[in-house]
Amino acid sequence: MNQMEQIRKELTRHIGKRVILKADKGRKKIVTRRGRLVEVYPSLFVVDIEHEVSEGKRTISYTFSDVLTSTVRLTIIDDDGAGENKKIS
Repeated sequence: MNQMEQIRKELTRHIGKRVILKADKGRKKIVTRRGRLVEVYPSLFVVDIEHEVSEGKRTISYTFSDVLTSTVRLTIIDDDGAGENKKIS
């Protein structure tokens, strides 16, 4: 199993959980957002961003290669408090 498949399977196990997403937008700009992992497709995943002050509901998607190359870093938030947060990279 290659690394892309491992990332996809790991994300599939966490569908519906809250995440912290850090995305490298270039030129030393890193955007941090909180949201919920909504769906995992064969080549990408979708995150609903939590309500921001001036924006309505927002959905963003990234590819597994973004995670593999560390352009996007995900941290799965453990909602029940039973364990630690898990980083996907």
